Amino acid sequence: MAHILDDYAVLSPLRYKNNWLKLAIVTFGILAGVSSNSPFVPFVIALCMAFATIHFGQIPAKFYLKLLAVPAGFVLVSVVIIAFFFGEGVKLFSFEVLGFTFGVSSAGLKMAMLVLARTLGGMSCLFFLSLTTPMIELFSVLKATKVPDSFIEIAMMMYRYIFVFLEVAMGVKYAQTVRLGYKDFKTSFNSMVMLGTNLFIRSWEQGEKLYVSMNSRCYDGKLILLDEKRPVKMNEIMLTSAYFALVIMVFYFTRGMFVV
Repeated sequence: MAHILDDYAVLSPLRYKNNWLKLAIVTFGILAGVSSNSPFVPFVIALCMAFATIHFGQIPAKFYLKLLAVPAGFVLVSVVIIAFFFGEGVKLFSFEVLGFTFGVSSAGLKMAMLVLARTLGGMSCLFFLSLTTPMIELFSVLKATKVPDSFIEIAMMMYRYIFVFLEVAMGVKYAQTVRLGYKDFKTSFNSMVMLGTNLFIRSWEQGEKLYVSMNSRCYDGKLILLDEKRPVKMNEIMLTSAYFALVIMVFYFTRGMFVV
């Protein structure tokens, strides 16, 4: 529970910056990344977002790289498949396995690089938002955009119950661990079965306690969200404008390169 994204977002200095400005930066980065036919633009976006998250957001670089490695690992598998089985043109290299010829064409390599770049760029934008903006503040933004209150309240309750679920699961697993419940494969399997069996009931009980505590605080079916006013400062506007200008310049000068 000490390494969830919201913990880093609460402690980040960028938490106290204007949420609409952060949303504009993320939206611009995602749209620019998917609109470019060149991998240079998404790569530049990924580098800028990583720098902003680590330097300005003060997120540990080691944790950020581990976090980014999860989607990168999945996309690398897709990139290899795309490079070998998609695209036409001159074969850069090829080899035979059991009578079948496998090779990478120039078009396939370009498509694979574009997919990799777009994935890293998009995930970097999303990680920038999730590591610098607590979820409760995103709910406030949704409320300001006139999203129905029922939708926001259901989303907030679901988000809260995720942590109730995790808290119960970690408590039960810790109790099993100190009793050598995971000393070997057979014992671990039995412990996992017991954990899954008891988890729903224990989570339900915790949910009932949460509901009682909310009623004791005069809960009437509506959750009040406080939206703090955070004006955008001049240096923030200048940095954002410089980032936008850099991406637009790279987009313009690389628009004819690596076209798939």
